[in-house]
Amino acid sequence: MGPRLRSAVPPPSPADATAGPAWVPTRALGRAVLLTGLLLVLGVALGRVDLVLLAAPFAIGVAVGLRRMPKSFPELTVQADQEYLVEGGQVEASVTVSNPDEISYDLVVVRVRTSRWLNLEQSDRPFAITVGADGWAAVELSGEARRWGRQDVGPAAARVATCGGLLACRPVITNGSDVRVYPVTEPFNAIEAMPAAAGLVGAHRSRRPGEGGELAGVRPFAPGDRLRRIDWRVSLRTRDLHVASTLSDRDAEVVLLLDVLGEVGLSGGVGGSASVLDTTVRASAAIAEHYLQRGDRVSLLEYGAAARRLRPATGRRQYLTVLEWLLDVRPDPMEAHEHDFGAHHVSSDALVMVLTPLIDPRAADMLASLTRSGRYVVAVDTLPAGAAPEVRDQWTPLATRLWRIERENVLGRLREHGVPVVSWAGAGSLDLVLRDVSRLASAPRGH
Repeated sequence: MGPRLRSAVPPPSPADATAGPAWVPTRALGRAVLLTGLLLVLGVALGRVDLVLLAAPFAIGVAVGLRRMPKSFPELTVQADQEYLVEGGQVEASVTVSNPDEISYDLVVVRVRTSRWLNLEQSDRPFAITVGADGWAAVELSGEARRWGRQDVGPAAARVATCGGLLACRPVITNGSDVRVYPVTEPFNAIEAMPAAAGLVGAHRSRRPGEGGELAGVRPFAPGDRLRRIDWRVSLRTRDLHVASTLSDRDAEVVLLLDVLGEVGLSGGVGGSASVLDTTVRASAAIAEHYLQRGDRVSLLEYGAAARRLRPATGRRQYLTVLEWLLDVRPDPMEAHEHDFGAHHVSSDALVMVLTPLIDPRAADMLASLTRSGRYVVAVDTLPAGAAPEVRDQWTPLATRLWRIERENVLGRLREHGVPVVSWAGAGSLDLVLRDVSRLASAPRGH
C-alpha cells in the first residue's frame, strides 16, 4: 500500500474537471444584491426616500467592486526538494500561487495533502495569503522525512477571492510532487572472503592462480613467469629457480534476494520501530554499498508476484541505481499456487543473500531449493522482535507462542540442510556466517 495522505484536499469531481476553473459570485455579493433590492422595493412601496438612500452605498460598493472583472485564472504549482535526501533529513517544499491577471487577489486559501512520513510544519491546516496583480506568492513547507520511499507533497488546492470578496474562483487543484527519501544505512563491514569469484577485477581472494597479492606457495620457474616473481632465497637453497605463486584478485557477484510476500510489524519511521520491509530495505542498501565499494557486482531480485530484478553491475552508478530500485519495494503477495522460482534465476558462483522474515512456507522451500542446487546461500532473518503476522492478532498468547515454536523448527531444519540463518543486527552481523560459507566453499566437493 502507498503512504496514507492527510485528508486536506478533496478529490476533484468529474464536473469540475470538464468545466475547469470559473469565477462565481460569493455569498457576500448575494447578500449585497439582496439587501439593495429589498431596500429599494420597500423605499418605493412605502414612499420612503431614506430607505433608497440607505441602499445606495450597497449598490455603489457592488458597482465599484465589479467595475473590473478578472479574465484569467490562478496558476498553482508544487515544488519539492529533489536532492539526495536520507531518512531523518530535512525536506523543503513550496506551493506557489501565480496571478497572471491585472486584478489582485484579495484572499487565497491554500491546502496541501502530504504523506504522513513527511513531518512538514503546519501542512495539515489551510494557509491564507494575498497575491498582487501580475505577481506570485509561495507557501513554504519544511520538515523531517521520517521514512524511505517516494513520499508525496500534494496534490494542492487553492481558492481565490477577488473584487473585494464579491467573486471567487472554483478550487484550482494541481498534482503533487514526490520526494525521494533514501534509506538510512548503518556502515556494514564483512571482512571474510567471498565463497566464489568469477570476474576479472576486484578485491576478493580467488581460489584460482593468477596475478594478485595473496601468496599461494612457491613452485619451480616455468616459461612465461615474470622475473620479479623469482624467490631468490628458495632458488639459492635449491640451486634451481623458483617463483612465488599467488592467487588472483577477482570480483564476486552478490545477489540480494528480497522476500516481499508480505509486510509484518509496524513502521515507526527513522528512530522508531522497524517493520520487515524497513529492515529489508535498509539492510539491502548497506550490504550493496559495502560490496560495490569493494568492486564487486551486485544485483537485486524480488521474491514476489512481480519478481522485479536489477541486473548486476559495479560502481557508484550501480549504487545509486540500487537506491532508486529500493524506493519501489512494496508488499507483493503471490497466490497460493504461484511458486515459480528456480535456481536458474541466479548465477552458480554468486553469493545469494536472502532477506526474508520466513513467514510464508514458500520462502523456506525456496531457500532449500537454492541450497540443493549448489548455490552459496545466506538467509538474513528480517522479522522484528515480538512481531507476528497480522492474522495472528486474533490468536491467544498460547497460539502465538506455538506459532513461534513452529517457526524456530523451520529455522532449525534449514540449518540442518546447510542454510545459514542469521538475524540482521547491523554492521558485522554477517561476518561469522560468511566465514562459514567460505570454508564450505573451499572444501572439496564429492562427485
